[in-house]
Amino acid sequence: MTRAPVADFRRVTFGYSRVEGRRRAFAITDVSFDVRPGEILGVIGPNSAGKTTILRLLTGVLEPAAGEVRIEDVPLARLGSVEIARRVAVVPQTLPEAFPFTVGELVLMGRYPHGPGRLFESEEDREVARRVMEETGLLELAGVAFARLSGGERQRAVIARALAQRPRLLALDEPTTHLDLRYQAQCAELVQRLSREDGVGVLLISHDMNLAAELCDRLLLLAEGQLLALGPPEEVLDPGLLGTAFGCAVVVERSRTTGCPVVRAAWSNTVVERG
Repeated sequence: MTRAPVADFRRVTFGYSRVEGRRRAFAITDVSFDVRPGEILGVIGPNSAGKTTILRLLTGVLEPAAGEVRIEDVPLARLGSVEIARRVAVVPQTLPEAFPFTVGELVLMGRYPHGPGRLFESEEDREVARRVMEETGLLELAGVAFARLSGGERQRAVIARALAQRPRLLALDEPTTHLDLRYQAQCAELVQRLSREDGVGVLLISHDMNLAAELCDRLLLLAEGQLLALGPPEEVLDPGLLGTAFGCAVVVERSRTTGCPVVRAAWSNTVVERG
């Protein structure tokens, strides 16, 4: 039996009001795609393309002006906030301001949707929190105040909180921004393992197209709120498509190590080979 997508956008349109200072009437227009169990879908595109709007629509923060968003084949509009949180976990691009909780307490907050109204966490909650802190290299920092962490440590703590939700869909908005090379690699490996071994659907929003090319099964390219392309990285990371989206000349080569596309902007010293 074919499993339903963990997330499904059906001809979704959303517009911000003019008073919010937006250039366009609509942030996204007639966008359709799905995220399948065990799949990593990357969302790429220039600034103001509509990437973060998609994330907010996915979590119910925004409501479509037209079309429908479904989570596991259930209309998002029918789900309450706790039900959404049981299914969808989000790692935001902007880290939270410092607040008076330890790393362990923050991670345990990810268990709230599984027992709302409880005064105390269960043994299962504590074990889940311990495992995700171990997976993210935070176990030794469990008792440290969040305010004392470095930017990279804070990012890992927020990722760990999302993982503690045990979601069916993990949505990440620029998850490696504050991480050094070591933890970028660990984050990528962890996301891939969740997808491959646990069947978690992953929506990855990233400006790093080279990371997306290596990590994602499919890419969705947005520009000016329009879906320009959806498919395997080898098809979407096309110089012509990317040039249209970003408004500049783009060079796409192949990694000698992985064979994946490697993307860079062409500039005055760049030699562009023409076939």
